[in-house]
Amino acid sequence: MKVLKFGGTSVGSAESILNLKRIVERQEQQVIVVVSALGGITDKLIATSRLAMHGDERYKDEFTDIVHRHHDMIDSVFTDLEQCRILKTDINKLAEELRSIYYGLFLIKDLSPKTLAAIVSYGERMSSRITAAIMKDAQWFDSREFIKTELKHGKNTLDSELTAKLVKDAFMANDNKTISSKVCVVPGFISTDKNTGETTNLGRGGSDYTAAIIAAALDAETLEIWTDVNGFMTADPRVIPTAYTIAELSYVEAMELCNFGAKVIYPPTIYPVCVKNIPIIVKNTFNPENPGTIIKNKVTNDSKPIKGISSIGGTTLITVTGLSMVGVIGVNRRIFTALADHGISVFMVSQASSENSTSIGVRDEDADEAVKVLDSEFVKEIETGAMFPMHAESGLATIAIVGENMKHTPGIAGKLFGTLGRSGISVIACAQGASETNISFVVSSKYLRKSLNVLHDSFFLSEYKVLNLFICGIGTVGGNLIEQIRAQYDELMRTRRLKLNVVGISSSSKALFSRDGIDLSTYRKALADAQPSDMRRLVNEITGMNIFNSVFVDCTASEEVAGIYKTLLEHNVSVVAANKIAASGDYESYRKLKDTALRRGVKFLFETNVGAGLPIIGTIGDLCSSGDKILKIEAVLSGTLNFIFNEIAADVPFSETVRRAKEQGYSEPDPRIDLSGKDVVRKLVILAREAGYKVEQDDVEKHLFIPNELLKGSLNDFWKALPSLDNEFERKREIIERENKRWRFVAKMDMGKTSVSLEAVPVGHPFYGLEGSNNIVLLTTERYREYPMQIQGYGAGAGVTAAGVFANIMSIANI
Repeated sequence: MKVLKFGGTSVGSAESILNLKRIVERQEQQVIVVVSALGGITDKLIATSRLAMHGDERYKDEFTDIVHRHHDMIDSVFTDLEQCRILKTDINKLAEELRSIYYGLFLIKDLSPKTLAAIVSYGERMSSRITAAIMKDAQWFDSREFIKTELKHGKNTLDSELTAKLVKDAFMANDNKTISSKVCVVPGFISTDKNTGETTNLGRGGSDYTAAIIAAALDAETLEIWTDVNGFMTADPRVIPTAYTIAELSYVEAMELCNFGAKVIYPPTIYPVCVKNIPIIVKNTFNPENPGTIIKNKVTNDSKPIKGISSIGGTTLITVTGLSMVGVIGVNRRIFTALADHGISVFMVSQASSENSTSIGVRDEDADEAVKVLDSEFVKEIETGAMFPMHAESGLATIAIVGENMKHTPGIAGKLFGTLGRSGISVIACAQGASETNISFVVSSKYLRKSLNVLHDSFFLSEYKVLNLFICGIGTVGGNLIEQIRAQYDELMRTRRLKLNVVGISSSSKALFSRDGIDLSTYRKALADAQPSDMRRLVNEITGMNIFNSVFVDCTASEEVAGIYKTLLEHNVSVVAANKIAASGDYESYRKLKDTALRRGVKFLFETNVGAGLPIIGTIGDLCSSGDKILKIEAVLSGTLNFIFNEIAADVPFSETVRRAKEQGYSEPDPRIDLSGKDVVRKLVILAREAGYKVEQDDVEKHLFIPNELLKGSLNDFWKALPSLDNEFERKREIIERENKRWRFVAKMDMGKTSVSLEAVPVGHPFYGLEGSNNIVLLTTERYREYPMQIQGYGAGAGVTAAGVFANIMSIANI
C-alpha cells in the first residue's frame, strides 16, 4: 500500500487533475490519495475572510469566484452531465456553509483563529470531493475524523498516539491488513481538536504532514509527494538556473534542506515516516516519468560531500550578551524556554566559546516579539548591567550547505569559507553541529544571491560557470588566444552562461596574477610592470591561489614549462597545451600525465599539438572511447612542408620555396626544424599514442629529403648551402610532374609501426589536391576500413591554433 499526496498545483487545472487521475489509476497496489486545495484557493479563502471581517462587500464577489473555480473544474474534467450535477450539488452544499460563515464575519467584524481554521478547511474538502469523483470506485474519507490535535502554547499540535489509532480504525479492513478500498481520497491539512471537536489544521504544508501521518500509521510501502518540480534541487532554480535534481537524499539531509528554505515538502512530513523507515519519493505531476528524488535512511552510491544549498531570507539575528553569562549555568535554558513559551522558533544558534554571547536566528516576523520576550526574561540582569539589552540585526539571510558525507570529507568548511572570502562576502555568524551534516551561516541579505551562486559554482554548477585561466606565453598563439577570449567574453556570458576569468598571464620573464581577473584590454602594459617570474614562482602562485575551476594554458614551446604539468595536475589544475613537448616526450611521462589527470578528475588536453585547430585528437579519442580501434593513420601534418611542395615549380626552385615559407610565416625562424621532419615525428607519435599504441620518437622510421650535414652548423651556413639542392629537386620534380604526381611529406602508422617520408602521390589520391599549408589525416579503423575517415583543413597559423586552444578550454567548461 502506498500513500500519494498531490499539492495545489497538481489539482490546480483540468490538465493537472487528469494527470493525477492517470498517475493514481496506473498504481498496481492500493493507494491513499491526499490532496491539497486547488492551487491558490487557500490564499483566496484567507483574503476573502479579511474582506468580510472589514465589512468590505467585495468579499461576495471573491466568494463567487471561489465557487465558480470549482464549478469550472467540474465542467472541465467530467463529461457525464448527471455526474456533474450530483458533484456540483455536493460542492454547493459546502459552499452554502462557507457563505454563512463569511456573512457572519461581515456582521460581527471579528476573525478568530478558530473561524479562520474552519474557513480554510473548505479548500481541501471541496478539492478532495472532486478528486474522489474522477476516480473509479474511489472512497472519500473526512480527515477531520481521524487527524486529531490539541492546543499547546497557542498552537494546534498533533496528538500522534490517538491519531495513529484512529487512522488504523478508519482504513484497515476486518483482517487488519488491508485498507478498505483500492483508492481512498483524503483532504489534507485539516483536522479537529480532540477535546472540542472544532475544525483545526496542521499549518501551511499540512497536506504533506497528513500524508506522512497516514503512511506511518498504516506502515505504507512508500510515501509519494507529487508536486510541480522534479524533486529536491541542488539550489533554488529561480536563483541558479543550472541547479539540478538530487536523485537521493537521506532523511537527515532532506530535513536540513527543508528547515533552511527548500519548499519541496513541509519539514514535519519527514519525521513520522523516518521513524518507520518509509521512503519518501518526490515526483512531478507534470513530468511523471522523471524519477524524482527519493528520501530514505541510507543513500547508495553517495560520493558527493554536499547535496544541496538552501537559504532563508528575512533573517534577524538576536544577540544575547553580557559578562554575567560566562560560566553561569542555565542562561541558554532560559533563552530557549522563554521563546518556546511564546511560540517563537529558533532555526540557528551560534555561541562564542567564551560563553559571553549567544546569537540566535529567527524570522523577521518573530524578531520584535523575540526581543521583547528576552528583554523581559533578563530584565533584572539588564537593570544591573550584568547583561546588555537584546541586540537585533535585521536585513540578513541564512544559508546552509547540507550533506551527510561532509563528515567524511576534510576541508569542507575551509572550502566554504574560503570561497566566500574570495568573493568578498563576510560571514556574520555560523554554526556547525557535531554530526557535520549542515554548515549554516548568516550573511547580509544583499549578498544572498551572490553567496548562493559562488557556493553553487564551487560545489556544483552555477548560473555562470566560471573557469579561472592561467595563460603562459603571449606570443603569436597566446596573444591571439587572449584577444579571442576578450572578443567572446560577453557573448559566452550571454549564450553559454560561461565566464572565462583570466587570473594569471605570464611571459618568458614576467607574470601577472589577480584573483578578480585581469583586464585583457590592457594586460600587456600591466605585464610589463609586473614582477619577474620563473617556473618556481609560476607554480607557487597557481597552487597557492588554490582557486576552483582553474586551467593552465601553455602557449609556449618550452620544455621547462611542460615540466610543471604534473605538479599542476596533482593540484587539480587542468592543463591545455599548444606545447607538443609533454605529449610527445618519453612515453612513461606522457602516461603519467594522462593517469594523473584521470585520477584527479581534471583534464590534460592538447588538441592543437597536431593540426592546429583541426579536431584530430578529439576524434581519435571519441572513436576509441566508443569501442572502435585505429588500424592505420596516414597524414600530411606539416603545413610548412605542404606549402613548400605546393610552391615548387620550374621557375621556383626548392631553396626559394623554403625562403618564401619563412618570409610568409609558415615555417619556424629556423626552417631546419621543419625540414628535419622532427615536428612531424612528434605529431605522429602523439597520434599513435592517442590511438592506443606505445610509441617513442626513436621508434619512427625517418626517410628524410635533406642531407643530414645541412641540418648542422649555423643558420647562415644552411642558407648558403641550400641552393645546392635545387638541381636535384628540379630533376625529380620533372619526373613526378610527367607522372602526374605531387610531393607530400607523409606520416604513417600501421598497427603501431610508424614512419615519415617524402612520397609522390598520384592524381586521385586524397593528398594530391591538398592546397597551401593545409593538413589532412586519414583514419582507417575497424569501422572505417573500406573508406577511411578524412579530416582536412588549415593545419598551421596562430589564429587557428589559438582557436583550437580555445576549443579545448570550452570542452573543459562543458564537462
